[in-house]
Amino acid sequence: MMILVGGEKGGSGKSCIAQNLAVYFARDKKSIVLMVDCDPQRTTSDWIQTRNTDPHLSSINCIQLYGKIRNDLLSLNQHYDYVIVDCGGQDNLALRAAMSVADHVVIPLRPKRRDLKTVPHMEDMLSTCKMVNPKMLASFIITQCPSLPSQAKRILEAKEVCSSFGINVLQAVTYNRNVYDDSEERGSSVLEIDPEGKAAAEMIAIAEELMLMKADNSHEFN
Repeated sequence: MMILVGGEKGGSGKSCIAQNLAVYFARDKKSIVLMVDCDPQRTTSDWIQTRNTDPHLSSINCIQLYGKIRNDLLSLNQHYDYVIVDCGGQDNLALRAAMSVADHVVIPLRPKRRDLKTVPHMEDMLSTCKMVNPKMLASFIITQCPSLPSQAKRILEAKEVCSSFGINVLQAVTYNRNVYDDSEERGSSVLEIDPEGKAAAEMIAIAEELMLMKADNSHEFN
């Protein structure tokens, strides 16, 4: 199964989501996982490099691919239980190529106006790729949410904006928590640093919600 974590907006936590999903499937589901880093900033590649220096952390394979990567991804998907693709925050060849073959496309967005302004373009891109890849399931996920109860309305409004374009929005969200930064700095994950913590529960909820999605329940793109 191939899961693409991508989108047009930078800074929304795409690499963090991709890394934690990889650990969840490798560690909790005992799956053979490959991470594909398509971001020129090499965030996930650097995370893997740090991770591989710690003998207490399970090893996860990672490669870098850029540009027209469709055939490479199709080939890799035959050899791993899960291929997690981390694309940078921009519309480029690698993002569209990955969308054309991915089983799941996960698009993290913060509940901020500048992030939500990218939704129409993402809907257009998903619609185009859906013609090539009709089995693709696409979901927005609201990330880095403020934890104050007074800000709950902002999260709901962000979900409503995304839903208005006919694209699924995950019920699960992530909140602003230092443990996400702390774990990434160590080449680890929130599931490993604090397995009983709130951040770990958020990531497990995201992974399980993705796995429950079925093609016949997916939203139709206009």
